[in-house]
Amino acid sequence: MTDAPSPADPVTAAPPDPHRRWQRTLWAMVGIQFVMTGSITFLSPIIPLMLPDLGVTSVQAIDLWSGIITGSTPFVAAFAAPVWGRLADRQGRKLALLRSSCAIAVFTALMGLATNVWTFFGARAVMGLFAGFSSAAIALVASQVPERRLGYALGWLATGQLVGSLIGPVIGGALADLTGSYRIPFYATALITLLALGLVWLIVDEQFTPPTSGTGRGSMRGAFGLLTSSTALLPLFLVLLMAQFSVRTVQPVVSLFVQELIGNPPHLATLAGFAFSITGLADLISSPFLGKRSDVIGYRRVLLICLAGAAITSAPQAFVDSYPAFVAARFAVGLFIGGILPTANALIGRSVAREHRGSIYGMTASATFLGNSLGPIIGGAIGASLGLRAVFVITTLLLVANLIWVWFTVPEYRERDDT
Repeated sequence: MTDAPSPADPVTAAPPDPHRRWQRTLWAMVGIQFVMTGSITFLSPIIPLMLPDLGVTSVQAIDLWSGIITGSTPFVAAFAAPVWGRLADRQGRKLALLRSSCAIAVFTALMGLATNVWTFFGARAVMGLFAGFSSAAIALVASQVPERRLGYALGWLATGQLVGSLIGPVIGGALADLTGSYRIPFYATALITLLALGLVWLIVDEQFTPPTSGTGRGSMRGAFGLLTSSTALLPLFLVLLMAQFSVRTVQPVVSLFVQELIGNPPHLATLAGFAFSITGLADLISSPFLGKRSDVIGYRRVLLICLAGAAITSAPQAFVDSYPAFVAARFAVGLFIGGILPTANALIGRSVAREHRGSIYGMTASATFLGNSLGPIIGGAIGASLGLRAVFVITTLLLVANLIWVWFTVPEYRERDDT
């Protein structure tokens, strides 16, 4: 009779299951993305309503400042993102998540303490130097999951973000109404962001191998060359910029449009938050399905479907005359908007090697940040000069232009012999 193998016997001590490892990392990041987005979107319906407390009183000034303040963080982040993306490739994406969440907590608390619009704007803008939580999360997940599950994984990551965007504005608006203070949601955001930092530290598992010293030289220039020379990456850079620009043009005017439709009821902030959140509910329904389908029928095809649907459903928002009709239109848009970014990011991920994804996603994050920045600024200016309804018309035209651009410039990914 032979001896039973010991627990340390290499025959019986099986290595960790790689399938369970990447699944655990994915679901951890989905939950953390939900917490982070929920806390940040607390503030979406609050910022325009808080401006009178900071000395901004006229309707036109509120429109303009809403766009400028909303767009300041991503504008600054657009220039910092490539640097942070390169550092994420060299030092690990988990460290990038910790850095970003810490900065968001600190500067959001400072916004809550602001006594005038300039200090409020300054804290929001400086936050952009350290922003990039979502792009770091995308890079981390894209570097850990199997290649053929990239659309599926990024679809679920987007779902975590969208569920947060669904719940956050409602809770933020309700919290402001219940406490009678527009400052409380800023402090709540800071505390919840610190909670997310702790979750990243404790439960996110990144299998990261630092690059050798030789591979890092000139990599920023090399990544830029890869971006500009690729037949897929450069067009997708512009897709991300145009998509975010068109989506974010409406952000500073949603609360003001709700106010135009219903006046000033006691629960205005809650109703404005719900108008933000209903789009997230639709995203939650459609995004996992679209992400999974993109792995099967093709990323470009799903991207075209999303852009066409978003353009068709955006137009009715300009013509509604009641709050329920506006909410219904926002829901219809959300069924398609949620699939644009994860599908484009999956197509980007399949176009570059894993070890370069932090740098590439850092650069493409610049496009996202520029869209996030310029969209609200232009949207606020259009609302102030042409009226709030004109913002929804412009958004529709931008989505149509993006659809045409993708049709003519973005190639479909062709399967390689990936391992």
